[in-house]
Amino acid sequence: MATDHIRYDVLARDALRGVLRKVLTDAASQGLPGEHHFFITFVSKAEGVKLSPRLLAQYPEEMTIILQHQFWDLTVLEDRFEVGLSFGGIPERLIVPFSAIKSFLDPSVKFGLQFDTSDVAEVAPENLPAAPAPSAVAVPAAATEKAETPEEPTPPNQGGAEVVRLDRFRKK
Repeated sequence: MATDHIRYDVLARDALRGVLRKVLTDAASQGLPGEHHFFITFVSKAEGVKLSPRLLAQYPEEMTIILQHQFWDLTVLEDRFEVGLSFGGIPERLIVPFSAIKSFLDPSVKFGLQFDTSDVAEVAPENLPAAPAPSAVAVPAAATEKAETPEEPTPPNQGGAEVVRLDRFRKK
C-alpha cells in the first residue's frame, strides 16, 4: 500500500473540527437557534483541559457536557472553547481544547461527529491538582433508549446542565 504523505486523515479531522469551531462560535455570538443543543464528549485528562478537582474526580477518563439552556460565557478560540456550566448547583468554568473532543452530537437534527483521540497527550497524574475521593453521583439520562445497566436514583434537577455518559446507551 502507498504511503499517504499528504495525510488526508489529518486534513479531514481538522476540517471537521472546523465545523465544530464554527457551530460553537455561532452559538457564542447568537445563541442556539430553534431546538439545537449539543452533547460534547472529551478526554478529561487531555493536555489543556481545565476542570475542577471535583469534576475530575467524578469523570477521570472522559466527560460529556450538554450545551442547551443553562450555560454562560461561551468563548471560542482557535484551539479551544471555554464555557460556564453548573454541576449540582455549583458553577464551574471548563476549558476544552478541540483536540480533546471525542464526539459532538446535535440530537435535534441527528448530526454527530466522532474524533480519534488516540494521539491526544494526557497530563500525568502528578501534574493534576489533588482531587477528593469520588462520591457516588447519579447521572441523569437524556436519551430515549433504555439503559442496559441499572440506573442509580437521579437527584432533583437543580437548574444546572445535565451530564450524560453516552456509553451507557450504546448497544453491546
